[in-house]
Amino acid sequence: MKKKYIRIIGFLAIIILFLSIPIIHILKTKWNEDDTIYSIPKGYSNDASQLNLTKVDTIIQVPKDKIKIESQLRDILKYAKENDLKISIAGAKHSMGGHTIYPNGIVLNMLPYKQMKLDTNTNILTIGSGALWEDAIKYLDKYGKSVAILQAFSSFSVGGSISVNGHGWQKDLPPISSSVLSFTLMKENGEIVTCSREENQELFKLVIGGYGLFGVILDVNLKVVDNLALQYKYIKLSPENYVGYYKKYVSNNPNVNLVFGRLRISDKHFLEEATLNFFEKVETKIPTLQNVKSKETQRLVFRGSVNSEYGKRLRWDLETGMSSVSKNEIFSRNELLNDHVSLIENKDKSSTDLLQEYFIPERNFNHFIHDIKPVLKNCKIDLLNITIRGVRKDQDSFLNYAKEDVFGFVLLFNQKKTTEQEAEMKHLTTQLVDIALKNEGTFYLPYRLHIDKKRMRKAYPDANIFFQLKRKYDPNEIFNNKFYLHYK
Repeated sequence: MKKKYIRIIGFLAIIILFLSIPIIHILKTKWNEDDTIYSIPKGYSNDASQLNLTKVDTIIQVPKDKIKIESQLRDILKYAKENDLKISIAGAKHSMGGHTIYPNGIVLNMLPYKQMKLDTNTNILTIGSGALWEDAIKYLDKYGKSVAILQAFSSFSVGGSISVNGHGWQKDLPPISSSVLSFTLMKENGEIVTCSREENQELFKLVIGGYGLFGVILDVNLKVVDNLALQYKYIKLSPENYVGYYKKYVSNNPNVNLVFGRLRISDKHFLEEATLNFFEKVETKIPTLQNVKSKETQRLVFRGSVNSEYGKRLRWDLETGMSSVSKNEIFSRNELLNDHVSLIENKDKSSTDLLQEYFIPERNFNHFIHDIKPVLKNCKIDLLNITIRGVRKDQDSFLNYAKEDVFGFVLLFNQKKTTEQEAEMKHLTTQLVDIALKNEGTFYLPYRLHIDKKRMRKAYPDANIFFQLKRKYDPNEIFNNKFYLHYK
């Protein structure tokens, strides 16, 4: 009997130890963090990469009022021309290659310009370009409506999303351009024009995905859709079967509204397991939109995967485990869209998180994964996440990354802020771009400027014409940034 009790106690001790290890890992992650808020020195600007600290002439916060902003912007344009200064345009600054900065130039902070109004008869939202998507979601929720297309987080600005032509995780839709009906634009001469598919069509195509090089976007007219009750579904599968399962469970299912995939990135089973996560419309009461809740434990699980094989396995196991638990749970569409980038916030001041994205046609989906596997496995930059999203052909933007239906592979890395890691990241990015090009794909342009002009023009064969048209509409190159300096 005594031996039996000893065995039971020993068994319980093992269970307690097994359960305590992840708790200790998460607590250790929290303990090692630095909660000091990153501050930008006066007279300088930076972006989400934290690698583009640049001295600027001045940062101007635009006014909220429509009449005042138009008057102020004209004064700024006149001042810039008289003093031979360039103007860059900034919102939430989540572009990572200096797209919102020009050395010794003027930075326009557009965030205050965020008024909005919904036409309930036409379901068209008119919104200031400085508004964050989370502002739009909260506003629309009161009317039972939702934004049509949105990226993974709601903490980006409307103008910024249009300027990079972001895409979302809405089922089988083109990029955000397809939800834009029209916008007003202040050109370099102070004139305000309306751009749409019928009016100033060339400017419409250039400004969407034009990285702020053609003028200041002011008011945007967006299509909105109904808010819905959505039920979560989840499938664990082999990446080789992803496309087939996607067609069966997503494309051929009219009830699916939101969808994303993930690849496993721990050394164990590296890129050998995947999940397909989707949300189906259900006829039930739509849950009330709550204020964004702190998800600190979820954030710490994510941060605990940095440079940790145990952390990566733990995160995968927890996420797949929670997916099984959460299966069939009901959410509102607006709740799902209203996640904040703080969910993955990096509080390590010695490193930064960097995104890359590659758009690959369906026929080369498995070839691309096969080709990137040894490169990612052997690189010295820490890979944190790979998400997969389906993107339909884009018919609107001039610099078009979705020339046909593609799957977007969104890669998130953690890079130390050292010269060595910066060089390693540049080498890695070049390798991945070459693989994407080999597989008839493209790469996304809002990220670090590590790709040379030759490769950029191979992915975007109309780039030379794009830059010629930039000079046609802005002959003095008043609207400028590091992206333009690098690629023109």
